[in-house]
Amino acid sequence: MSIRFDDRVAIVTGAGNGLGRTHALGLAARGARVVVNDLGGARDGTGGSLSAAETVVEEIQAAGGEAIANGANVTKWDEVQAMVAAAMGKWGRVDILVNNAGILRDKTFLKMELADFQSVVEVHLMGSVNCTKAVWEIMREQNYGRIAMTTSSSGLYGNFGQANYGAAKLGLVGFMNTLHLEGAKYDIRINALSPVAGTRMTEDLMPQEVIDVMTPESVSAGLIYLVSEDGPRRTILAAGAGGYACARITETKGIWLAPDEQTPENVAAGWDTIMDAEGAEEYTMGGQQSMKFLQEASKGLGIELKR
Repeated sequence: MSIRFDDRVAIVTGAGNGLGRTHALGLAARGARVVVNDLGGARDGTGGSLSAAETVVEEIQAAGGEAIANGANVTKWDEVQAMVAAAMGKWGRVDILVNNAGILRDKTFLKMELADFQSVVEVHLMGSVNCTKAVWEIMREQNYGRIAMTTSSSGLYGNFGQANYGAAKLGLVGFMNTLHLEGAKYDIRINALSPVAGTRMTEDLMPQEVIDVMTPESVSAGLIYLVSEDGPRRTILAAGAGGYACARITETKGIWLAPDEQTPENVAAGWDTIMDAEGAEEYTMGGQQSMKFLQEASKGLGIELKR
């Protein structure tokens, strides 16, 4: 199977460096026309220049591809709308959105200014919301769309000094889960990439010999599959150093307590069963959790649920 994107139009945010750059180059190499978006700021989001995006566009064009540079700040709705309008004006459609733009402002929560918490959430979470909102109706009318969120192990599992980053990144998983339900009938597929790569975002955290094998290109291979025509839906793909895995949120079977037994002491007494992973399930909508508890309650109380 050869994955191609001929006649498809992709927007990749934060595409001037690192993962965004290799995402854009990889899509273009397989036929996509690419909007290379990058504000051109530092890791903490300060500053700005279109030169990084323009350099990537030149690389794509030199290889025979089509691309345009865009310097929209993803936190600014009017700039995002103008970016999408530019893509529509140039190519008449938007098929793929890769929400990759991000910043870091790491500190322990005790020492973190609320402004730094807000800024990180604004770029990662609200930036992805803005870009997705701007292409959503286009994709619905086309009956086709592929959107990738960029989550993180910091959001899935936690990471010291990254309360702001982790909160934003896990928020994107919740965003993905609901958009999956709303976009399914229009063939809009939403997935999330959880990357580990040697980029300027990680250069201070790992030794060089480790970074050398954690290439952005290895992560982009996973991203390109996620946004392909036959890509999956509602999947968290972890990728790094040539490794690819699926992260899932599951819920244990748990316990049921009768009304006269619903005390903190009985919750404590049943804790081992509550935590038992055997029979754990992955749900695809919130109502499944409610139904599980209702079914257990109906069995315990001898009540027949209405169908």
